[in-house]
Amino acid sequence: MKLILTNEVSGLGTPGDVVEVKDGYGRNYLIPRGYAMRWTRGAEKQIETIRKARDAREIRDLGTAKEVAGQLGALRVRLTTRAGESGRLFGSITTGDIADAVKAAGGPILDRRRIEIINPIKSVGSHRVSVRLHPEVAAGIDVEVVAG
Repeated sequence: MKLILTNEVSGLGTPGDVVEVKDGYGRNYLIPRGYAMRWTRGAEKQIETIRKARDAREIRDLGTAKEVAGQLGALRVRLTTRAGESGRLFGSITTGDIADAVKAAGGPILDRRRIEIINPIKSVGSHRVSVRLHPEVAAGIDVEVVAG
């Protein structure tokens, strides 16, 4: 099945890429979640607008990505959330919460889809998350979760 990606999919491609995937993967996962749309001649014309939107959101070049990675490395991010007496959170910390906390701490505006949480954050304490700034640059952020 030939699809046009509308969102970034790890291991598959970026928005605007035309990919060939198995029918079930495209029909049952990518299309219903809005990650891709079927490739047609009419949809082929939309690729350019998808790529322009991606370029507006994306960090332009490798130098800029390294500069932003340096900013993120020096940043102290603190999230205050509700937690029980044992330190366990009511719910978990999401990528959107982290993006908002980075912005509030004076850091750059990050796209929440570029933030990767390896292990779900469900307790207070210090946690490490990574941010894919560029295909060649990833930055780590130390997030301190405190009960509030």
